[in-house]
Amino acid sequence: QVQLVESGGGLVQAGGSLRLSCTASGRTSSGNYMGWFRQAPGKEREFVAGINWSGSSTYYVDVVKGRFTISRENAKNAVSLQMNDLKPEDTAVYYCAVYYDGTLTFTGSYRYWGQGTQVTVSS
Repeated sequence: QVQLVESGGGLVQAGGSLRLSCTASGRTSSGNYMGWFRQAPGKEREFVAGINWSGSSTYYVDVVKGRFTISRENAKNAVSLQMNDLKPEDTAVYYCAVYYDGTLTFTGSYRYWGQGTQVTVSS
């Protein structure tokens, strides 16, 4: 079992920044691809960004490219998501997850999930 805990969410004005962190504990495996997802009220959970074990490969959904940056510190079992130039449409609960198998952007491809952290962007 792997436990994931997200932090760093909050309320910010449009154009502002937040940095989300996700720390893993338990039977962690630093070899896993990690992803950030988000879920807005009334919408399905969607992929936001992902990163491979070494950090050499990252992937972003188009709407956050150039604004969000994913990074990881394997020594700390941590993954972060730096979010800049936030927009009201970024408002959602953000989750980190450990990839298991399948398409990287599908929620079903991830095995372990955190409890989520709320990000609210006011206009």
